[in-house]
Amino acid sequence: MASSDPLFVAAADWAVVFIFGVVYLGMFLGGLPRLRLDRSGVALLGAIAVIAISGMGVVEAAEAVDLPTILLLFAFMVISAQMRLGGFYAAVTRRVGALPLSDSALLGALIAVAALLSAVFSNDVICLAMTPIVARLCVRRGTNPLPFLIGLACAANIGSAATLIGNPQNMLIGSVLRLDFADYARTAFVPVLISLVVLWGWLVCVPHAPVDAYPVIDRRSEDPPFNLWQTVKGLAVAGVLMGLFLFHDGPHEVMALLGAALLLLSRRLASAEFMKLVDWPLLILFMGLFVVNHAFEQTGLSAQAVAWLAERGVRLGDPGPLLVVGVALSNLVSNVPAVMLLLPHLAGEPGAGVMLALVTTFAGNLLLVGSIANLIVADLARQQGIVIDWKRHAIVGIPVTLLSLGVIWIWLRSVH
Repeated sequence: MASSDPLFVAAADWAVVFIFGVVYLGMFLGGLPRLRLDRSGVALLGAIAVIAISGMGVVEAAEAVDLPTILLLFAFMVISAQMRLGGFYAAVTRRVGALPLSDSALLGALIAVAALLSAVFSNDVICLAMTPIVARLCVRRGTNPLPFLIGLACAANIGSAATLIGNPQNMLIGSVLRLDFADYARTAFVPVLISLVVLWGWLVCVPHAPVDAYPVIDRRSEDPPFNLWQTVKGLAVAGVLMGLFLFHDGPHEVMALLGAALLLLSRRLASAEFMKLVDWPLLILFMGLFVVNHAFEQTGLSAQAVAWLAERGVRLGDPGPLLVVGVALSNLVSNVPAVMLLLPHLAGEPGAGVMLALVTTFAGNLLLVGSIANLIVADLARQQGIVIDWKRHAIVGIPVTLLSLGVIWIWLRSVH
């Protein structure tokens, strides 16, 4: 039990502040120097440290975790695993690639498919499944793969902003701020659609540096074979859930868990195969940051900082400051930690949830390290011998992000 001595409490608070700073330094760096810790490991150790130092207790730490967000995220990881094991993503990408289209038309089709699938099945999963196939498609066509691969990453990020289940940070925002699924989708549709058009137009009109000769690596054997029955099962569950989310006001995490449970009841796909595709490190990252942020909030410093800004006319709930801070934090510490930092100060602010979801998601396109989806595409492209460095990404990412943020600003001010 923690001591009530003021000096002890002050020392514990500053220790929590130090741990909080180290954790978010780890979020910025992707780990800690000289230690083989990734972001999830840093968040987990940070949570353990603040529990031990602050004396919050295990029960209080557990209550700090937003369980509906964790359950919703887990359930959709299982549903996405079903679609991947059924070979759906690979089959759709190949079908689009086989269409008799010009390069610019094919680019538009792939952008549309990536965005649509990301709105339901998560941007990271779509990039993981589509990148190798798109790279091989470009090789066969003899076309520059850069606009296709960078377009895939950016489209997946933009498309995931269309719903409250398209990416982890949107799930968190929707759960904590209790946003209406249908209202959010209606508001987000226009800026997402316009931003996708902007992305396609920029990729088509701006010349891209030629890619050096690279080896053609055939990885088709690694793609799951298409299974019609498994695909139909996954699409049926996803379709029913989307309908329930749009037209039924109930606990989304419970609905999603029931859908995931139905998919796990399979005679052909072992539950262990699903569990292998669940992103456990991401779930640990969420839970660790919930605990660390809760401990930091208990020190009162975050509330004091927000009050200090408000006294000088800067309110985080206002569109302008929220846009600037959201973009900056998303590129400093990644969008999930950025959302966790900002959410406690946005309760009761009308329109702030929609702004935060769109801004932090679109901001992921600004830099190559701005989102996990970008890094997934770059890593898988490198395995195919195609190098996407920060300069090549920035030629697309920076202007498209700035234009997309302008679209958000104009649209949200017009509807509120």
